[in-house]
Amino acid sequence: MADRLAEDGWRDLGYEYINIDDCWSAKQRDAAGQLVPDPKRFPSGIKALADYVHARGLKLGIYGDLGIFTCGGYPGTMLEHVKQDAQTFAAWGVDMLKLDGCYSSAEEQAKGYPEMARALNATGRPIVYSCSWPAYQGGLPPKVNYTLLAEICNLWRNWDDIQDSWDSVLSIVDWFFTNQDVLQPAAGPGHWNDPDMLIIGNFGLSYEQSRSQMALWTVMAAPLLMSTDLRTISPSAKEILQNRLMIQINQDPLGIQGRRIVKEKSHIEVFLRPLSQAASALVFFSRRTDMPFRYTTSLAKLHFPEDAVYEVQDVYVGKIIGALKTADNFSVVINPSGVVMWYLRPMALPVQPWHVVRQQAPGEGFHPALV
Repeated sequence: MADRLAEDGWRDLGYEYINIDDCWSAKQRDAAGQLVPDPKRFPSGIKALADYVHARGLKLGIYGDLGIFTCGGYPGTMLEHVKQDAQTFAAWGVDMLKLDGCYSSAEEQAKGYPEMARALNATGRPIVYSCSWPAYQGGLPPKVNYTLLAEICNLWRNWDDIQDSWDSVLSIVDWFFTNQDVLQPAAGPGHWNDPDMLIIGNFGLSYEQSRSQMALWTVMAAPLLMSTDLRTISPSAKEILQNRLMIQINQDPLGIQGRRIVKEKSHIEVFLRPLSQAASALVFFSRRTDMPFRYTTSLAKLHFPEDAVYEVQDVYVGKIIGALKTADNFSVVINPSGVVMWYLRPMALPVQPWHVVRQQAPGEGFHPALV
């Protein structure tokens, strides 16, 4: 996979982490209490693998679990092992850690997740820290403190594991956008909500559904973690995952998570993500299963500033749709379980300075405000 990331254009687009999941270790720690890689699966050890990965301009991620065992039944990281395991990972040259929460109590999690953050920082090696803590506490306040999470973790799994099915993708989209008032403000540069991995290129999604997952994860400012075999990936899945404009929007430096702003009786939904330089991404999503649907609206109805003019680019088709005024009605044809995604750049805005700030006040609708 590292060879494919380096040689097939993935790394140059920003896919730079290659992450090992559960079941990498031996079934027992060694005499010194250290985690040991499975000698059959990793005969040269993790450090040799990290060196190989680094030599190709990539970074290596690994998995741990804050409990007696990992979810797969391998040795977990109990509280007394937190510091030792952090030092082991750093010594191996690991660049990212996902810390799961199987076989641990709420009290152990409340101690262990912040403790691992301190232990990783104390190694002096930059290690991206992914926490599964909120997923084990229902994902919502008061059990989950997103202010604290943002201070100790770089990303966190909020909710259920994704399965290789469209139903699973929809259930995740439903949960994240139903709870967007809580989740959206928690995300930002260095601290992200993680709706779980992309299943594009696997078995469960159609072409339209694959395009939808990519667009919706991008609107959510989600980490893009692939889960498919890059040796055998289809050209259509590769084209979706390597869409340059999509990745640029996903990685926008403001790091603002998008929101669902319209939910129609016709089963069309509209999502908006504010981007740097007063740009925006819009996703028109159809939950219909009958036929392509023509959806008509205007930027004014989506609360864009009055008298503004935008250059619109279709993110998947690539073509630029000339100047669109806020007041102009337009139509998009959205395929069943598919999306149309637009990137909008302001050509003219009504007042200067023209940076658009979109903030959500409690109990108010989501409206862009000009400052």
